[in-house]
Amino acid sequence: MLTQEKRKPIAKVWIEYEGKPLLGKGGAEILEAIRREKSISKAAKKVGMSYRYVWSYLAKISDGLQEPIVETHRGGKAGGGGAKLTNLGENLLKEYKRVESYVSEILGDEEYWEAAGLKISARNRLKGTVKHVEKGDVIAKIKVEIRMPATITALISREAAEELDIKVGDSVEAVIKATEIMVAKETK
Repeated sequence: MLTQEKRKPIAKVWIEYEGKPLLGKGGAEILEAIRREKSISKAAKKVGMSYRYVWSYLAKISDGLQEPIVETHRGGKAGGGGAKLTNLGENLLKEYKRVESYVSEILGDEEYWEAAGLKISARNRLKGTVKHVEKGDVIAKIKVEIRMPATITALISREAAEELDIKVGDSVEAVIKATEIMVAKETK
């Protein structure tokens, strides 16, 4: 039997450019290995891929962006060649890691998933009615009149306010966490 305890959300992250996949987990591992090893051949060995595959993968990304993501230099009698990420390569890897970290944090946050399903363990829940909605560029300010009566103000993202379709007169619950007040609304 598939129980909730045995299920967990997972996601694959990749960066797209002009609607086409550009960099996923394997590509990020390649870029990270090149950054550390300072060599494409050593990086290929490190990630367990052939040099030819890594070289063509890098060429595909560079062709798609029309700009190199790795800079190489040939070796000579004094020593072997090497490679390093260009500024674009560094930025691409940094962006991938930032998004992957954010998604992993959200997926691992049990409180978030409980809140999304309205199965919240927090006991600080106050039912109320929305009295005012003010949407800025990034933040939405929601005034909720608590049935005690009292009114509290929650700052949530504009995206969340729009996703929940919060309007004056809606019945909601103010869910109080130690660091913030969230707004939850049952979907029909």
